Amino acid sequence: MDLEEAEEFKERCTQCAAVSWGLTDEGKYYCTFCHNVTERYQEVTNTDLIPNTQIKALNRGLKKKNNTEKGWDWYVCEGFQYILYQQAEALKNLGVGPELKNDVLHNFWKRYLQKSKQAYCKNPVYTTGRKPTVLEDNLSHSDWASEPELLSDVSCPPFLESGAESQSDIHTRKPFPVSKASQSETSVCSGSLDGVEYSQRKEKGIVKMTVPQTLAFCYLSLLWQREAITLSDLLRFVEEDHIPYINAFQHFPEQMKLYGRDRGIFGIESWPDYEDIYKKTIEVGTFLDLPRFPDITKDCYLHPNILCMKYLMEVNLPDEMHSLTCHVVKMTGMGEVDFLTFDPIAKMAKTVKYDVQAVAVIVVVLKLLFLLDDSFEWSLSNLAEKHNEKNKKDKPWFDFRKWYQIMKKAFDEKKQKWEEARAKYLWKSEKPLYYSFVDKPVAYKKREMVVNLQKQFSTLVESTATAGKKSPSSFQFNWTEEDTDRTCFHGHSLQGVLKEKGQSLLTKNSLYWLSTQKFCRCYCTHVTTYEESNYSLSYQFILNLFSFLLRIKTSLLHEEVSLVEKKLFEKKYSVKRKKSRSKKVRRH
Repeated sequence: MDLEEAEEFKERCTQCAAVSWGLTDEGKYYCTFCHNVTERYQEVTNTDLIPNTQIKALNRGLKKKNNTEKGWDWYVCEGFQYILYQQAEALKNLGVGPELKNDVLHNFWKRYLQKSKQAYCKNPVYTTGRKPTVLEDNLSHSDWASEPELLSDVSCPPFLESGAESQSDIHTRKPFPVSKASQSETSVCSGSLDGVEYSQRKEKGIVKMTVPQTLAFCYLSLLWQREAITLSDLLRFVEEDHIPYINAFQHFPEQMKLYGRDRGIFGIESWPDYEDIYKKTIEVGTFLDLPRFPDITKDCYLHPNILCMKYLMEVNLPDEMHSLTCHVVKMTGMGEVDFLTFDPIAKMAKTVKYDVQAVAVIVVVLKLLFLLDDSFEWSLSNLAEKHNEKNKKDKPWFDFRKWYQIMKKAFDEKKQKWEEARAKYLWKSEKPLYYSFVDKPVAYKKREMVVNLQKQFSTLVESTATAGKKSPSSFQFNWTEEDTDRTCFHGHSLQGVLKEKGQSLLTKNSLYWLSTQKFCRCYCTHVTTYEESNYSLSYQFILNLFSFLLRIKTSLLHEEVSLVEKKLFEKKYSVKRKKSRSKKVRRH
């Protein structure tokens, strides 16, 4: 009834710009959206009693905000905690051990809350002035050794397990307790209590949590557990929607309302970038002051010898190349435990790009064998083709030209499907984000119209139902000997590119060009500086193939190839210097 009587007041609210007013018990107008109370009174003229006299409205009581509209009182860090929980569950479904979620990731997150002074400390940072109750035995120090089991009391955020629990029960059981806030504490510019302040916070020395940072936490946990998932695999699973990332907020409980500044905090409109997540991983590991990670040994999946075998199988290269990649890894020292193991507290904290490094080793071995100058590899292919025609019963020699043709066709088909999938990807979430409650009806109406149009369009274009999400796999290309349509080169011999010298095998190719330089097009001895446009077609194809495989930029792979070459030739020339010095000593 008071809403009808307040309809005559048409001014916009100074807080949320809405035009929806109610009356307090004192007769003042208040906004039904943000509960902003004005100083204006309702004017009522009663001619039966005292003419032209202003009176106040009768006692009506302040209308309380609808609990279903208001939702829970929650902080931004709780939103990120929920995303991490969903990502950990997704990794568990992909075959990762449950201890990653219950032990490693949970402890990393709890340590971050303490380091960023959001919880598990005596003076947590909050804008509203209310402080969560933190048990003294949960407080910890900066020394890792003095912090056993930061999160041993709770294995996962309790409010994530059951959406039917009451808000009071949830708050009493949360790992960082949050008591119910008064209505005056609720932010009118965001669904979260600290959304406005969080978006403006720029504190020196504190790593600010973002949605891409959640992937850094996941990768740190995978690295700690030495799981069989590389960073490129993690990002590809995100791209294939096996791990929540884009529109991850739509999986929040219904009571966690998102609007206003929350849109910029949790809304993501781009795919994660390898180099960006890699840098964030080092940044988070250093900020958390984590100890040295478990050693990456020869039997670990992340060791270059194992990863090289995996990528050789995926791109359909001969198995005999694995012994050569192992030799390069040994010569460069890239298989050493100290080189491979991540140590965040070291002076120059850095982790290895395990997948990019393994692929770079394969590229270097291909250059050692075939030179990849658009000339030598084709001459070797002619020899292999003639040999295979004459000796059809023997083990076939590896034919680079044939491999190039088969892989290019498979690569082009795979890339086209990938580009089409990206073009069809629906960036808009099923749960629309809006800036204020005034925009909520419009946002949901637009979303409903979009969904209806998509259904109508899909009905016209496709008669069959859209294919579901494909099952996750570590391999993007599969090659078997039983495949009659495509040749599998795994069992082919490298005898055509190697020659015997005593008891050792040498490559027929005696030349090598560094990736930072290129040979002149006229095939003279002149060497000019590197330009990507002047690379040979075969080398460009190999870079593009492996870059697509890892979802990285070709420039990043090129840089890693240059680093492997630098380590390889530094080792080679140091051995030559030692031999020349020993000869001089003998002469004297």
